[in-house]
Amino acid sequence: MPTLLHPLAVEPRLWIEPAAVFLATLAIAYAIRRVFFGALRSWIRRTHSRAGQAVHDALRGPTHIWNLILAVHFAIQSSALPFHFTDKAPEVLQVLFIASLTLMFMRIAGELVRQLGDQIPGSTPATTLTQNLAQVVVVILGVLVALRVIGIEITPLLTALGVGGLAVALALQDTLSNLFGGIYVSMAGQVRLGDYIKLNTGEEGYVTDIGWRSTIIRTLGGNMIIVPNAKLAQAIVTNYYLPQKAMGASLQVGVSYASDIDLVERVLLEIGKQAASEVPGMLADPAPSVTLDPGFGDWSLNFQLGFQVAEFSNQASVRNELRKRILRRFREEGIEIPFPTRTVFTGEAPGHGN
Repeated sequence: MPTLLHPLAVEPRLWIEPAAVFLATLAIAYAIRRVFFGALRSWIRRTHSRAGQAVHDALRGPTHIWNLILAVHFAIQSSALPFHFTDKAPEVLQVLFIASLTLMFMRIAGELVRQLGDQIPGSTPATTLTQNLAQVVVVILGVLVALRVIGIEITPLLTALGVGGLAVALALQDTLSNLFGGIYVSMAGQVRLGDYIKLNTGEEGYVTDIGWRSTIIRTLGGNMIIVPNAKLAQAIVTNYYLPQKAMGASLQVGVSYASDIDLVERVLLEIGKQAASEVPGMLADPAPSVTLDPGFGDWSLNFQLGFQVAEFSNQASVRNELRKRILRRFREEGIEIPFPTRTVFTGEAPGHGN
């Protein structure tokens, strides 16, 4: 180190002039950066542009590196430093520039995937897995370009990685199965973000995210269920949002055997049709229907009021409102809702009496 620093100590001009150029360039670059980002933020506030915000976030980090690269480049160009001080500088600056571009495009790729999933009609919302995969692709491309710049051949490296990848795949078998399970679930489009699903093992709730290892399900009670992607890919899944959110539901009502079944059917239909236009989450098309099903019970005639709800989670609130309306109307019409009863005959068996 003393040998390297000796020329600089003997001739201060070798480092004073480049240092001055470096500081001046850095100051000017940061002043331009400040003006640029100030104008960009003002434009974003006026237009509420999501694309502008994405560009702002993507450029905020790399511009620091660009300012540094520019300042070092001009400092070297204006210096009279010996060749052994400067011969590796261009290569290092190129690698830094590639790293900054990779960082920028990685953020843009993740944001682009998310916005495409949110804005394009009919597209699947972006998951953590799809955003990360897009960013990983950008990082891999950036690393490959950087390796070429520093003179490392990519082909032998890829061959070595391919051979070593077999051992890694065996060691990470469970992790990779969850990864590819998540890719399959995301690409198939049969389980999407926001869907309400139920697994054959009993777990159910809204899909909130699909990650590298697991899928997150939020129950109606607000709890989180973490399901490994490999398990989800193999499970029997009921998706209550496909092919559409609207779904049929029903409410069973029992009345006394002495009731007028035509009156009961008419009253239930009237209640259902009126509620369809008033109760949130209940749909008027198709219209509610009433059937004597399952019919003859142990102590009651059982009717079934069928109706449509906008989505799975509306069932409980709609049934609650319908039960209150049915009870009030049955009391007005004199329709009895019987208590559970059972008739028991006691006495001696036939043929055993005196």
